[in-house]
Amino acid sequence: MGRSRGGLTTKIHMLADALGRPLRFIVTAGQVGDITQAPALLDGQSGNAVLADKAYDSNALRQTIADMGAEAVIPSNRSRKIIIPHDEVAYINRNRIERCFNRLKHFRRSASRYDRRTIHFQGFIHLAAALTCLR
Repeated sequence: MGRSRGGLTTKIHMLADALGRPLRFIVTAGQVGDITQAPALLDGQSGNAVLADKAYDSNALRQTIADMGAEAVIPSNRSRKIIIPHDEVAYINRNRIERCFNRLKHFRRSASRYDRRTIHFQGFIHLAAALTCLR
């Protein structure tokens, strides 16, 4: 998810639970790839499965997920020579992270990125996430 304001572009990388509640955030520059932040988001987490989109398709991330004892429910990228199957029924629930992002967008301050300093923006994202969990 990217935000821009006056040439400033940021991206929020988020981990959510099975109910779509935010667990962990990392705010980076907009050009940072999604897959680079995945190991940090998953560090110390546990679960039965990790659902992600094609942007997270890599052998290294799949190995990280396997080391957690979880199943990687990630569709194969189009450029992959050997397609790795995934549980399509479980993948339907990936939209919960998208719905979580949409709930955060209801807070105008996060959608418009009023804060110039990243630490202030990140603090507000944590506050907005807490408020969405309390609803």
